Amino acid sequence: MAIQTLFGAEPQEPTLLEKLKLGVQKTRAGLVSALEDVISGKKEIDADLLDELEYSLLSADIGVKTTTEILDRIRERVERHQLGDAIELRGLIKQHLLEILEASERPVPRLSEPPAVIMVVGVNGAGKTTTLGKLAHRFHGEGRSVLFAAADTFRAAAIDQLEVWGERTGTEVIRQQPGSDPSAIVFDALQAAKARKIDYVIVDTAGRLQTKTNLMAELEKMSRTAARVVPGAPHEVLLVLDAVTGQNGLEQARKFTESSGVTGIVLTKLDGTAKGGIVIAIARELNLPIRYIGVGEKADDLLPFEPESFIDSLFE
Repeated sequence: MAIQTLFGAEPQEPTLLEKLKLGVQKTRAGLVSALEDVISGKKEIDADLLDELEYSLLSADIGVKTTTEILDRIRERVERHQLGDAIELRGLIKQHLLEILEASERPVPRLSEPPAVIMVVGVNGAGKTTTLGKLAHRFHGEGRSVLFAAADTFRAAAIDQLEVWGERTGTEVIRQQPGSDPSAIVFDALQAAKARKIDYVIVDTAGRLQTKTNLMAELEKMSRTAARVVPGAPHEVLLVLDAVTGQNGLEQARKFTESSGVTGIVLTKLDGTAKGGIVIAIARELNLPIRYIGVGEKADDLLPFEPESFIDSLFE
């Protein structure tokens, strides 16, 4: 209920589910509306219906493996006479997608003492620096202290971009000159965080193509440096993927996972694509949890990912 004031009703903050529903509108239209178009008015589950379903699922970037699994499950149930009506398909698909997302979930590491070290990796243009800023905004909102480590020394503009987010969120940036050794910056930032009892250190890394082996080796060196200063660090390695890249993003994720120990995914720009089914493909193919999704430009448009809420936002 909106709060009444002398100036009328105070606008109410949208709930997480409402924000999610707004953010996945295009995927909802591309996937669920397409499914409903296929199913509506049909009673019999026949080969034509299954072909149309397959097309709808693949078009939303759910992936070949998951699409095949869903169709096999439907055929199996039809043969066993456990599924007699096309209307039941919607519930069956919804349940299967939820099971995939829940199977890839991992609890966030719990620390006995700070700092928690989060490395953020990904290719240029995926929204990496913006994600760092939005994470800092979220952690500050939880009453936590945050420090940025500007370890993307490969691109001079990256340090400046991080400084802008530092000012915007009230977060200090530990930096050196462009071209400096990124591991030295990680070392400095973690020493400072330990001395000041900072809760979170968020490390920005050079946006790299997954094919650049020297940059990938640099990531490994940063991780080793972090572990020497703070045992167990980095506690999270978050790979930022642009949802708009679809299946290409999946290939990026596979390469990064092999070389940099990715522990979770941040999927940005989900509001800008009808191919949000890539969330399912990532979970199914890589068995990695989605930690956050970006559904807009504002600082609080980075939402924690929760499988049930995500599936509800699509299907309800």
